[in-house]
Amino acid sequence: MRQTSLVPEFVVTVPEKLEPGKLYVSTRFRTASHLCACGCGNKVVTPLKPAKWHLTVENGLVSLSPSIGSWQLPCKSHYWITKNKVVWSRVFSEDEIKEVLERDAKDLHDYYADRQASRAKRKILARLWAWLRHK
Repeated sequence: MRQTSLVPEFVVTVPEKLEPGKLYVSTRFRTASHLCACGCGNKVVTPLKPAKWHLTVENGLVSLSPSIGSWQLPCKSHYWITKNKVVWSRVFSEDEIKEVLERDAKDLHDYYADRQASRAKRKILARLWAWLRHK
């Protein structure tokens, strides 16, 4: 049965068997998991990371962004989770799905490349600072 809302349940680890209509949030493992809102029964896992999904909690209501595009699943569901509500989006064409997946892969690559460059800069600055202190 198609879901119109998901009730958040904050857990340490996500249970092996998920219940329909629940969004399991593990802050420890930085994931939010649920059964696909279309009712197909497939598990959807959203990593809560800057280059992936962001979880917002306001007065017990949760929102996930960006949207959930279950394009690897047969149902190809596409929806938003906004303040516990499932907001259905339009169906994407195969070309649009490919474009989104390519953009997501590029964003992920760019995010980690920026992090690596920032780490390298910090390391150089730390060495320079240590050298200057010992002069």
